[in-house]
Amino acid sequence: MPSVRLKLEGIQPIRAVCVMGMATECSSAAGNQREAGVVWGFEKGAVYNRRIDIHERFGGQRQGGITTPADRSYPIFIVTGEEGISHGYSDRMREDGVFEYSGEGQVGDMQMLRGNRAIRDHAEDGRDLLLFRKVRGGIRFEGQFVFEAYHYADAPDSSDTMRKAIVFELRQIDALVAADEQAEVPAQFDLDELRDRAIQAAKADPLRSQVIATAFERSRLICTYVFARAGGKCENCNLAAPFTRENGSPYLEAHHIRRLTDGGPDDPRFMIGLCPNCHRQAHHGAGRQVLNDDMLRIVQKKEPTQ
Repeated sequence: MPSVRLKLEGIQPIRAVCVMGMATECSSAAGNQREAGVVWGFEKGAVYNRRIDIHERFGGQRQGGITTPADRSYPIFIVTGEEGISHGYSDRMREDGVFEYSGEGQVGDMQMLRGNRAIRDHAEDGRDLLLFRKVRGGIRFEGQFVFEAYHYADAPDSSDTMRKAIVFELRQIDALVAADEQAEVPAQFDLDELRDRAIQAAKADPLRSQVIATAFERSRLICTYVFARAGGKCENCNLAAPFTRENGSPYLEAHHIRRLTDGGPDDPRFMIGLCPNCHRQAHHGAGRQVLNDDMLRIVQKKEPTQ
């Protein structure tokens, strides 16, 4: 079976351009990136060269605000900047912590195709979503985000003709890390029902399903199913959870097998409930590639065949 795990070993140190114009080196150890405050080699607040640090490493479109590398194990890159206003784009951070990002398409109504569809479906596709902002000297890394919803807004296109523009509502992934803490498996449950809700949450389009519209709620529903499937034991080593949470549920952690980072909605068929020791090993162990492939096979044996 071909590996679907991210290509961690191939990530090399990258050149980061500081605001003052001096080059520095970012830490590269991909397995440690989230804990070190670095994601895919990008440090939040640091300024980078788009051509060198994104396109030469990952590929993808060099024009426009949305870059979708052909290798689907790589993240999706989105860039925001004031010059987008001339094309009818007006991105902003709302008071509730949601970042509104305008989709792509300069003339006519925007369509849910190509880069727009990639943003909407990034969680279902197992791809991280990284946001950068154009600044003097390059692009500044704003952090990792998760698609939560989208809506349409009237806005002028590049020819000043009014059209329907897609506005994505994105939330920083750090705001979702507590979802597994609030995932409480009920005393009595139907595992098939929990699974159905988790599958829907992984690909939820909030315009069609307002019940699970927020990314946090979607994450919580998915984690609830993963922990219920685990049955109080680590799905890798099969040992009982080391202790219980304050709510009385066994303490396990949700691991995203096909993604570099944990947190946010994902397809539960690519997630596994782990004890803290196995979870650390999955991210930082010398044989993490092989281990994650083994974990995927464990989950596949538990999941119903489609």
